[in-house]
Amino acid sequence: MHIEVLVEDSSGAKLVETLLPRVIGPEGDPHTWRIHDYKGMGRIPAGLTKADPAKRALLDQLPRVLSGYGKTPGIDAVVVVVDNDDRDCKAFLAELHDLLQRCNPAPFTLFRLAIEEMEAWLLGDRQALLAAYPKAKKDVLDRYRQDSICGTWEWLADAIHPGGHAAIRKAGWPLPGQVKHEWAERIGPHMNVEDNASPSFSKFRDGLRRLVA
Repeated sequence: MHIEVLVEDSSGAKLVETLLPRVIGPEGDPHTWRIHDYKGMGRIPAGLTKADPAKRALLDQLPRVLSGYGKTPGIDAVVVVVDNDDRDCKAFLAELHDLLQRCNPAPFTLFRLAIEEMEAWLLGDRQALLAAYPKAKKDVLDRYRQDSICGTWEWLADAIHPGGHAAIRKAGWPLPGQVKHEWAERIGPHMNVEDNASPSFSKFRDGLRRLVA
């Protein structure tokens, strides 16, 4: 099976790239994939009108991209991974599936949400996090409620970054993107895909395994 994987940013793509072989096996044995990262989430165009090509956000381009995949031979499935932020999950998934149904032909597509942000998956494996950041503030980690709407990346920053999220916000762009990419690079290799406290990660893992079964 060949899978096209769409992720909203480079840090998320890096994490998915690291974890995917552990979830469904080494690339090419037998499954293949390509991972595409975008410049943020964006929003689904009103009425699914043609998106501005200058916008590189995932949801802005999703109608065009899915329609294209539906017409492309050799693509067996598409996996779309996005943060739900503070959206209602059921309503957001319904909106995504409605978009897919308007594609003709529509590719087989699996939508997966990270609750609230993909950093929840990193926080879901405390052992991996501490292996990457041994000096992480355990009291901060102890207070985190898994997959809650709490400012997830900020919570992780308060646990492992000097000065916490306030220092990152004060420095401004591009530091937020850089540290998120670093977290994925450093924590991802230590993660155990079979044991993660994040329910949204488990849905991502199990959905992929059902897809290729």
